[in-house]
Amino acid sequence: MSSTAKQGEVPVPNVVLQSSFTMPVTGLGTGSETNDDLTVKAAAVEAIKLGYRHFDTASFYGSEQGLGEAIAEALKLGLISSRNELFITSKLWLSDNHPHLVLPALQNSLQSLGLEYLDLYLIHWPISAKPKLKKFPYDAEDLVPFDLKGVWASMEECHNLGLTKSIGVSNFSCKKLENLLSFATIPPAVNQVELNPCWQQKNLREYCKARDIMVTAYSPFWEPKELFGVVTMLWTMNY
Repeated sequence: MSSTAKQGEVPVPNVVLQSSFTMPVTGLGTGSETNDDLTVKAAAVEAIKLGYRHFDTASFYGSEQGLGEAIAEALKLGLISSRNELFITSKLWLSDNHPHLVLPALQNSLQSLGLEYLDLYLIHWPISAKPKLKKFPYDAEDLVPFDLKGVWASMEECHNLGLTKSIGVSNFSCKKLENLLSFATIPPAVNQVELNPCWQQKNLREYCKARDIMVTAYSPFWEPKELFGVVTMLWTMNY
């Protein structure tokens, strides 16, 4: 992937993950309370025109279909010459956070996106909910024990099958990362967390830097009040 911009595009630098793949440092998030395929498609096509090459989605966002249509449109219009010019991230939702559901969940995401592989697949949260119960927020009785070791083994299988170039996590604390690194054969390339001027996470950033885990930020300017409260609660409880 090149950071060289075409006319009218804004050049975006890349970083190299410990998986040896490059990732554009700026990406377009597609999570929204009002997602619909046409809006996501239009926004993503316009972003590609402006030079964006990194797009972040998740099964829970409901934006994978629209993003996939945007990629197909960008190829049709010649905005990109191949899918390889893009870096696509998606995430495993809580109800699929079970060893036997990881591979099917990734395959469903790929089908929605119309892609053969992801560049990065993340465990969305270090929590598991009952299978097939896809909602947010969850009630306490909806949550079940999280088999991190089993889930990560399935993430590694997805990587070994070539369905994702890199694997990582999201919303993981130092404690959770320490546990994961104690048994991981393939260490997480990325930890995506809320990071902004009001929530700087200095200790976590230092921990990840020392272990060559790239920290990526969501909500870099601020976070909606409801989700910010959930994030704060989870970290306080050392999930």
